[in-house]
Amino acid sequence: MIEKMKNKIVFIITGMHCVNCAKTIENSLKNYDGIVNATVNFASEKLYVEYDTDKIDVAKIKEAVKNTGYTADEELEDREKNVREKEIRNLKIKLIVSIIFTLPVFFGSFSDIFPWVPEFLSNPYFLLVFTIPVQFWIGSQFYKGLFNSIKNRRPDMDTLIAVGTSAAFFYSAAVTLFPSYFTQHGFQVQLYFDSAAVIITLILLGRYLEAIAKGKTSEAIKKLLKLQAKTARVIRNKKEIEIPVEEVKVGDIVIVKPGEKIPVDGIVTDGYSSVDESMISGESMPVEKKKGDEVIGSTINRTGLLKFKATKIGKDTMLAQIVNIVEEAQGSKAPIQRIADTVASYFVPAVIIIALASSLTWYFLGSTILKGTYLANYSSMTPFLFSFTIFISVLIIACPCALGLATPTAIMIGTGKGAENGILLKSGESLERAYKMQTIVFDKTGTLTKGQPTVTDIIPINSKEDVLKYAAIAEKGSEHPLGEAIVKKASEKSVKIPYADSFKAIPGHGVRANYGKKTILLGNRKLMTDNKIDINSIEEKITKLENEGKTAMIVALNKKIIGIIAVADTLKEYSKDAVKALHDMGKEVVMITGDNKRTAEAIASQVGIDRVLSEVLPEDKAKEIKKLQESGRVVGMVGDGINDAPALAQADIGIAIGSGTDIAIETGGIVLIKEDLRDVVIAIDLSKKTINKIKQNLFWAFFYNSTLIPVAAGLLYPFLGILLNPMLAAGAMAFSSVSVVSNSLLMKRYRPKTRKP
Repeated sequence: MIEKMKNKIVFIITGMHCVNCAKTIENSLKNYDGIVNATVNFASEKLYVEYDTDKIDVAKIKEAVKNTGYTADEELEDREKNVREKEIRNLKIKLIVSIIFTLPVFFGSFSDIFPWVPEFLSNPYFLLVFTIPVQFWIGSQFYKGLFNSIKNRRPDMDTLIAVGTSAAFFYSAAVTLFPSYFTQHGFQVQLYFDSAAVIITLILLGRYLEAIAKGKTSEAIKKLLKLQAKTARVIRNKKEIEIPVEEVKVGDIVIVKPGEKIPVDGIVTDGYSSVDESMISGESMPVEKKKGDEVIGSTINRTGLLKFKATKIGKDTMLAQIVNIVEEAQGSKAPIQRIADTVASYFVPAVIIIALASSLTWYFLGSTILKGTYLANYSSMTPFLFSFTIFISVLIIACPCALGLATPTAIMIGTGKGAENGILLKSGESLERAYKMQTIVFDKTGTLTKGQPTVTDIIPINSKEDVLKYAAIAEKGSEHPLGEAIVKKASEKSVKIPYADSFKAIPGHGVRANYGKKTILLGNRKLMTDNKIDINSIEEKITKLENEGKTAMIVALNKKIIGIIAVADTLKEYSKDAVKALHDMGKEVVMITGDNKRTAEAIASQVGIDRVLSEVLPEDKAKEIKKLQESGRVVGMVGDGINDAPALAQADIGIAIGSGTDIAIETGGIVLIKEDLRDVVIAIDLSKKTINKIKQNLFWAFFYNSTLIPVAAGLLYPFLGILLNPMLAAGAMAFSSVSVVSNSLLMKRYRPKTRKP
């Protein structure tokens, strides 16, 4: 797939295995004349290129990517999905085959531990034959990575895996095929086929799981596009016709009936209705539309018939702009540099240099070093065999078996504990970033609040039951959320609600209903003033309710005020507890909303939030997040609506409410399956503990091996006659792996401190 905007192009990249691959492509492209900027998003596997068309074209950019060892694709829209599915399918097949060959090698290598293993499995030739397909077919991707790392002079995990497993395999193969050459010089024979096969299988398992997790990244964009109306009803040549939405032109008069989607953006020319804009704005209250008001494509017309003039179509609509914002935010976000890859970039060349330097030193200077010692005769080994043994020993002791387990095991336990507690951590990257958040921004509607209007106050002049009863009679059958809230409240109170004899909605004011000989008025100040009803006696109460962020509706019966009903979007049960817990952790908490300042500050005051970003347009939420990031803060965004998707993508870590829209869930890096906002606190705490485990694991993964590298290099041989025994090398590798896994398993004891009281 290829997307073009001015001098910007987006490619799908195939062949990447780690963030170092992404960095290699970026660094390589930036050296080409005409490429202004190149950014690779490893998670979505997309390359974003800004270029000068006068100096370089698309074909040359693709060729430049190919030269680094990867592929840039520009085919059909479904190409990305097909490529992802093919990759997962291939990885699954290779993983199954790898397990089938590795298990016999593993059990056969430890027949002392597993006495029930058939004798033929321990035969060195059997182990050799069964390891070959794992090493050279399953492991071919690592050799390709090794070639690319040498070509681009940037070592990565593939380099470690290829060098380490090759050392283990070829040393074991030599010992198997030429055992007498080793034994005649007094050398103990030791095989490492199991190390080579197990390492490759474990790494492949990690990549298979990662490929599945990454597969959902681009679904957010596709789901956004599905919101768009498929057809539009327009007036052409004085006739009403239905056409595909793509054929709507700017200036067309569009007709939308109740219950239909508004196909494109426009300005109302005739009619009156309330429009549900929650899928775009995230706000639960429908917006009343009349002549001159703007309407937004993909929102839903709730009540009346609307005619409007199309002003924005295609890529110019608000929905299309939100799609662009999400894509740009995802593309500009630099992928996290994994700790293991960072260490590997220094560790790999260091190990290879040490192995070469020590073996060459012993080959050319061995006699000089040992001159005058009781080891002057090289212990009966030839200089070549001795130096070759040194070279192999260093590589084997540095073999990254534990390194392959260090990060995946901690992440698997961490994400598993998250799932147990209702927190879906969609990737290791999300887990790595969460604890670094300094500022957490909460969307208001549907996140901090329930997202549905509820009757909060009934203030009677005389009878409270009469106020609720007559208000419910006036609103019975209404599709307006405020009316529905009143009727629901009356039902909860077991109030009998007969139908009114007549009903009339008064746009922008309220409703009038007749019931028997009674006339019911329910609405705002303007409705009362127009009907010459004095409200001075209750003005103070109305103002107080409005200052609390509530919608106050006056109820009058036969032109006499009988009370006030207040409706508001109420806080979720644990919103206040979550904010307090985050403050206790030293985090800055911010609320962002499209509501007016008074309503926003009223809600913020209730929940304990000091900083409020109010009256923020849907398309500006991501900009506000970016402003916070530019001040040097690591920002997390918690939201549930479509309008939150760009902000969730822009944030360093997006946290979506599981009960929210699919778009928010797909865009967020963390999903709270339940609506308990205290899970944000648990996610941060779990992230911190998991990262600590990863750091500990990396230490153990390298400690034994790194400590024994000098021994393997023969450093102690001139003084103590100690040369690394291959059994000791195998023991160090095994012990470091056991340490890493055991350390990760300790996280199973994790219990969240913040839970239901």
